[in-house]
Amino acid sequence: MKVRRFILKFIVGPVIAFLVLSVLWVTLLKWVPVYVTPLMIKRSIEYRSDKDFHTRKSWRPLEEISPEMVKAVITSEDNLYAQHNGFSWSAIKKAIEEKKNGKRQRGGSTISQQTAKNVFTFCGRTWWRKAWESYYTVLIELIWGKERIMEVYLNVIEMGKGIYGSQAAAKAHFGCDASQLTRLQACTIAACLPNPIRRNAGNPTPYIRKRAATLASRINYIAYPEWVDKK
Repeated sequence: MKVRRFILKFIVGPVIAFLVLSVLWVTLLKWVPVYVTPLMIKRSIEYRSDKDFHTRKSWRPLEEISPEMVKAVITSEDNLYAQHNGFSWSAIKKAIEEKKNGKRQRGGSTISQQTAKNVFTFCGRTWWRKAWESYYTVLIELIWGKERIMEVYLNVIEMGKGIYGSQAAAKAHFGCDASQLTRLQACTIAACLPNPIRRNAGNPTPYIRKRAATLASRINYIAYPEWVDKK
């Protein structure tokens, strides 16, 4: 009897509480803008001694972000965004094989996984973090849906040193609003996403220019959710 009470009090109870609270939290963020993420806090700490560092972010609804930005990140980061349920098993399998063979690894994470990682974890490289990311990926796929996931992603993703989201990136790199981004500008930002701290969309290297042009040429061959061009 004591063992049963112990299990209920210290194991089952906390697990149920966590599940309920996490579902409520994700449900709330379906409607409330995400203004701060763990990564933003982490970067602020990392660059606390850098006098030139400051956080730039400005939330914009999806309808105020150029459809070209949506297409650019899908083309660059997640070709199967319209089809998968949060996980691209083929990309994960390829990433595992490349790691085993000692090759340069490509990212196996979908946009849904990247969003869950940025909003709900501290982005470390541990199995625990990956487990949290996977759990929240399932939740946001079920509760938010693809359109809301994309809206959050394009508002919180790191797009430069201290730059988060499409509006801040558009202002910092091209002096325009997110709604005015052209296809090439959007693709230049997307080309920098694998390493936004080192890569600068406002001053792209020849490699980034070439990568952006390649992404722009591929856009018409990728399947997008039907809501993209209705914005």
